[in-house]
Amino acid sequence: MYAIIETGGKQYRVQEGDVLRVEKLEVAEGETVKFDKVLLVSNEGNLNVGKPYVDGAVVEAVVEGHGKAKKIIVFKYKPKKDFRKKQGHRQPYTQIKIEKIVV
Repeated sequence: MYAIIETGGKQYRVQEGDVLRVEKLEVAEGETVKFDKVLLVSNEGNLNVGKPYVDGAVVEAVVEGHGKAKKIIVFKYKPKKDFRKKQGHRQPYTQIKIEKIVV
């Protein structure tokens, strides 16, 4: 059984027991979060596709922690103009573990 959920402007294919990193959620560590924006649910070969979301479907997950991803470097420059701008960015994330998929 798997589902496709939407959170943080992205879509994820999840199964029970999966651990994944999503865009930062304002939920404390150890708490349960429910995703109700479920786009698709597959249960023993039966596909249930929503328009746009599946009615009554919820994916429950536990927040394992928060953190920041690896640093990326943003470097801008213009040739022959002595313009250089170096900037770093670390994207915050929330690590979650999928507990159950309820249809």
